[in-house]
Order: sequence, then C-alpha cells, then structure tokens
Amino acid sequence: MIGMSLTRRALMWTLAGAPIGMDAAMAQSRTDTALLAAAARGDLAEVERLLGEGARVDVRDGDARTPLLLATRANHVAVARALIAAGADVNAKDAIQDSPFLYAGAEGRTEILKMTLAAGADLKSTNRYGGTALIPACHHGHVEAVKVLLATAIDVDHINKLGWTALLEAVILGDGGPDHTEIVRLLLAARANPNIADRDGTTPLAHARRLGHAAIARLLDQAGGR
Repeated sequence: MIGMSLTRRALMWTLAGAPIGMDAAMAQSRTDTALLAAAARGDLAEVERLLGEGARVDVRDGDARTPLLLATRANHVAVARALIAAGADVNAKDAIQDSPFLYAGAEGRTEILKMTLAAGADLKSTNRYGGTALIPACHHGHVEAVKVLLATAIDVDHINKLGWTALLEAVILGDGGPDHTEIVRLLLAARANPNIADRDGTTPLAHARRLGHAAIARLLDQAGGR
C-alpha cells in the first residue's frame, strides 16, 4: 500500500509538473521572440524591458540571427549598445556567416563597428566569401569603417576565397571615385602589398589601368606597383 501510494504520488507530481514546465518554456519562447522583434525595429525601451524579464540576449531567429545582428543590420545604435552591454556575442554568425562585427564592417555601420571591436571582435573572423571585415568595407567604399579597421591589427593583405585582397577589391569592385581612391591610399599607407596579384596574375595596378581608374593607378605606381 505504501509503495502504491508513493507511485501514485510520483505520478501526480509528474502530471502536475509537466504543464508548468511547458508553460515556462512557452513563456521563454515568447519573450525571446519579442526581443528579436524589438531589436529589429529599434525599440530600446522594449529591448531593455525584455532583457530584464529574462529574454536570452543571444537567442536566434529562423536564420540564426541574434538580436544584435538584427539591430546591426538596421543600424539601431542604441539598441546594439544595450545588447552588447548585456553580453551579446559580437562574433555570433548567422546562417550565411554574417556576424554583428562582420556586418558592421561590411556595411559601414561605424558606431556599431567600434562597439564590437571594444567588445572583443575576432579580427580573423571571415564571411562566407572568406574575407575579413576589411575586405567588403573596401569593396563598398566605406572610408570611415576602413579607417577604424586599419587602426586595429587586422591583416591588411588577407586573401579571400576569390583570391582577392582588400586592395584588389577596392580596385576591381570600386568605382574609381574619391572614396575608393581614398581607401586605396589608406591601404597603401597601412603597408598593403601593391603587388599581390589575383589568381590570373593581374596586379592591382594592371586592373586600375584596365578600368581607367587614373588616380588609383597613380597611387599604386607611386607605391611601387607593377
């Protein structure tokens, strides 16, 4: 009888406890989902409230994006600051290998980029093309982001999966205008090698001349480009 009583009691606790556990998991999921949405729309007050209620700072959406990456994509600086202060991982990558640090560099989110660097951004981290944050920053002509990255120990001559350095991307994918010309100048001042060629053996100077980027070609020529 005693054994039967204990068994029934254990069964009652199990049955009673299961809904409570499920309710807690559902409540956590709702809070986490709300944090993702609030971060994406830049609602600082809501982000802070949800974090205070226990929302997980590095929860992922269906594309493995964290609240910080969503805030970075939309350039919500204040929200990004709050999430980083709460311990968000600045190196957490999504399904396509973007992280808050890599995206901030690539898209010129300079204020957030500085915050990710202060929070321990991995300078050797690479995107889906095998490039560091510096390479797409040069490609897209984000002069200020390039300045920020060149002030770190990032590898200025890193070669991505396409066989291109930051200098090659600035020349090949840039428009030859003032921003890309300034980026080439900055790279050369940071001791980028002007003679690292692409996989076909074409140097940055040869590409600049082919594309008619006269100002860039002059800079490369003055730096010893061949």
